[in-house]
Amino acid sequence: MFSEAQNTNATGPQPPNESADVQLLLADSWNAPLWKRLLAEFRDTISPEKLPPLQLTSRPVDVGMLQGDRLSLPWYRTVFTNVGDVITPENLPPLELESRPVDVGELIADQMARPWWSSLVRNLADKLAPERMPPLDLTSKPMDPGGTTDSMSLPRWSSVIDTPKVFLPDKPKQEYVLVLPKPVVSKPKPDAAELQYVHAIEADLKRDLRRSILRQRLWITLAALEILALVGSSLFWK
Repeated sequence: MFSEAQNTNATGPQPPNESADVQLLLADSWNAPLWKRLLAEFRDTISPEKLPPLQLTSRPVDVGMLQGDRLSLPWYRTVFTNVGDVITPENLPPLELESRPVDVGELIADQMARPWWSSLVRNLADKLAPERMPPLDLTSKPMDPGGTTDSMSLPRWSSVIDTPKVFLPDKPKQEYVLVLPKPVVSKPKPDAAELQYVHAIEADLKRDLRRSILRQRLWITLAALEILALVGSSLFWK
């Protein structure tokens, strides 16, 4: 089931404020001391804030057969269902879509379709008369790199590199050793009992392959007969 949650007040649902600025910085409560956060959580536990009741609205949607029920069906039911969907597909109602237009600027395909001199003229215009943008508002907080506070502890660079220099010896050079080819050893002849055992396994494997091919042809024939029966029932048995 698909549900849409909508929080409303006495005057009805409020539209989202599209002109509100997105705050990407951390909240002020993030830098609050530990005892203040513990006190706020303890106050929320004893006397929580009274919020208005949440009003929910939902619309039932038919999602068809669940995936668990579909997996519990036997294999021949799924074969018949797939063949029936191919021959006579289900007529579904038109899809209802809700969207809100968003300005994404000029598409890349439109930019690539323009001739090369238009982009050259645009670049020259941006160099001569650039677009006036509003001043960027930035907020910053100085950080203590010396490790005098408990929030961040950084080692000093002088304490990191204060070590004596160590010169490692060179690796020994690899010595070339003349390796003589080994004499070819003739393989012993296989035993007669081992050859008979291998031939028996090969015969069993060939028999299993012949049986699997026979079963495959039988299943393909049955599937073709089922398709012909479904086509005949949909065309002549109405």
